[in-house]
Amino acid sequence: MRTSFFAFLLLAGLGACQSGPNEQPATTAAATATAPDTAAYPAAPGFDEKGSDPRALRLADKVMQAMGGYRAWQQARLFGWGFLDGSYQLWDKQTGNFRWQKDSLVALCNLSTRQGKVYRAGQDVSATPEGQKLLADMYPIWVNNSWWLLMPFKLKDSGVTLTYHGVGKLMDGTLAEVLHMTFKNVGVTPDNKYEVLINPKTNLVEEWAFFPKATDAQPAFRRRWAGYQRYGQLLLATDRTDGKDSRALGHVSVTQQVPAGLMQNPKPVAKL
Repeated sequence: MRTSFFAFLLLAGLGACQSGPNEQPATTAAATATAPDTAAYPAAPGFDEKGSDPRALRLADKVMQAMGGYRAWQQARLFGWGFLDGSYQLWDKQTGNFRWQKDSLVALCNLSTRQGKVYRAGQDVSATPEGQKLLADMYPIWVNNSWWLLMPFKLKDSGVTLTYHGVGKLMDGTLAEVLHMTFKNVGVTPDNKYEVLINPKTNLVEEWAFFPKATDAQPAFRRRWAGYQRYGQLLLATDRTDGKDSRALGHVSVTQQVPAGLMQNPKPVAKL
């Protein structure tokens, strides 16, 4: 699963359903360390194991363990986060239900069936042109917005080819291990490429770069993947700045329980 064209459009200044279920803050990753989860991190069916290289796979395993481990990722159920365009979303990883809201507009859909409803101020507007367009966009919105939150957990997803590209530097000059992610017949925009930079001291992704085409020599953007805090059993990063702006994800939450009626509520809900 990967980002869509929405990522590039958002960064250009415009506003901004895996087709089925998979899947106290601290100031530093070290301060939040718990007993390591050593459960195996299996590649998803369709991951390009032959095209990927062993060193890249070992680094992906280290990233998964540093962020809480594969078992914790599997057990995490309800993810909530505010996106860069002012929207707020909730994703039930177990059922595939996805809830998106912005101002008085609420969209509910299931990522497996692609069926859903759209409401404005609590009134059903699913049949209107506005409602139909938003329902059609819900899957790519989820692909894009969840990618900006959860990309390090997707290094061995279906369709991904993961390769090692040596030692590079973060924007601040810190040495980092460099991975490239490319894609085969998967996601909304399979021509994309990502450069993922991992700090070998923390085994955490600390920077990423987005290439609209895998053949592009220069990325469309390069941004931090920083500001890690613990949410439930997982470490997640919210800082997406490029050194010039203050872009960040907000209102992040991870729980193993879904409050009754939350994912069906037609009105905007309080951020968790």
